[in-house]
Amino acid sequence: MRFLSIYKSPERDTPPTPEEMAQMGRMIEDQMKSGRLVATEGCMPSKSGARVRVENGKFTVSDGPFAEAKEVVGGLAILNAPSKEAAVEYVKEFLQHMGQGECEVRQLYDAPGA
Repeated sequence: MRFLSIYKSPERDTPPTPEEMAQMGRMIEDQMKSGRLVATEGCMPSKSGARVRVENGKFTVSDGPFAEAKEVVGGLAILNAPSKEAAVEYVKEFLQHMGQGECEVRQLYDAPGA
């Protein structure tokens, strides 16, 4: 089964340090080799983003930063796990490296015949 993990954390306006990047790189490599991690990406600060909403056919676009948000999406991962419980354990390991924040874990639909 595949799961989406959406990492939310307080807004950070600076890039990760070289030490943080090295630690994250090692963790990503280990998780990819084990087959538990399919893909992962980090997000730029929200000041370079936008929120797009549609209601009653009318679009609203709000440019970042999103001051009203206490936490923003910091990144995402696609996980391979035998169960939701296993995916939650994978996410706990990730969060230990991050030190703060939360992840929303959602199972992905599998295409018929996949």
